[in-house]
Amino acid sequence: MNVTAKTNFENKIIPESIKEEALLALSFYPELIDTAIEFKFKDQIKKSTMQAQPTFGSLFASRANRKYVILISRKIQIEEEEFTIADIPGDVLVGWLGHELGHVMDYRDRSSIGMIFFGIKYLYSGAHIKEVERAADTYAINHGMGNYILKTKNFILDNASFSETYKAKLRKLYMSPEEVMHLIESRN
Repeated sequence: MNVTAKTNFENKIIPESIKEEALLALSFYPELIDTAIEFKFKDQIKKSTMQAQPTFGSLFASRANRKYVILISRKIQIEEEEFTIADIPGDVLVGWLGHELGHVMDYRDRSSIGMIFFGIKYLYSGAHIKEVERAADTYAINHGMGNYILKTKNFILDNASFSETYKAKLRKLYMSPEEVMHLIESRN
């Protein structure tokens, strides 16, 4: 059941099961108060746990009227291990959602044509993926979510159930915990 969040978030649609974590993550992004965002569970997301994107219909609307959806996989399959959102600690989920909101921040200033080229590059360029994922982390950290991002990274990298191959992929594309700490320290 979807519940529309109230208290300054009238244009957000959030499933009840993640409402507390999503509202906390949103509270770090006051610039998104007027941005329509739907947090939506999906049975499977290719090669991802969560994915932020503009809705197709709003892609050609003005930037101010663009709507976004943050897709969240119902089941998180990493190699042989399967998790659900309920298995993830609250602070880790806040960090994960904060990272996705960082993507929304990154998308806000892009034109419709720019978003289309952005999406195509994301599909075919590993270097672009790395740049985009690091930008989302940077947005989150610069918005005061550094400790949540750090907890999310440590949850993944310290989890004995995840293979070294999977962790190496994450290390290649995303900021390391050390880089996150450096950014947190440089903000203070």
